Amino acid sequence: MDNHSYNFPSDCTPLTNCKSARKPGGSTVVNMGNAGKNPPRDYLVWSLCNTLYVNFCCLGFMALIYSIKARDQKTQGNLQLAQECSDKAKWYNILAAGWNMLIPLLVVVLLVLLLVHLGSSQGSFDFLGEDGFQNFMKLFSW
Repeated sequence: MDNHSYNFPSDCTPLTNCKSARKPGGSTVVNMGNAGKNPPRDYLVWSLCNTLYVNFCCLGFMALIYSIKARDQKTQGNLQLAQECSDKAKWYNILAAGWNMLIPLLVVVLLVLLLVHLGSSQGSFDFLGEDGFQNFMKLFSW
């Protein structure tokens, strides 16, 4: 059959259904996933820095493990588990960073206390004098 010789009914057009057979228009819902909510952070860079510092009880390494797990779960679409791993990585990073700052701070405080004690004890050292530094270094030699 030739296209030129075929007559379409007046309410129908090619490639569409007849208007009388159409159903009334309804609403279409498109699920966009988590459009309004940001995905959880994975704290990977912070975990790498804490891991490279090699701190007490490998807290930075634990943070790195949970950061990688959070990133994996985020890419797989499991945002609830990704959020849980992200929270654990965040707290391990906080503990590791606190520990990383605590040790140098304690060393400085102990050194200041040592100097104050040596300055106030009998036979105090004159640190700025001729033999002051040598006397100070004698304290640390066996």
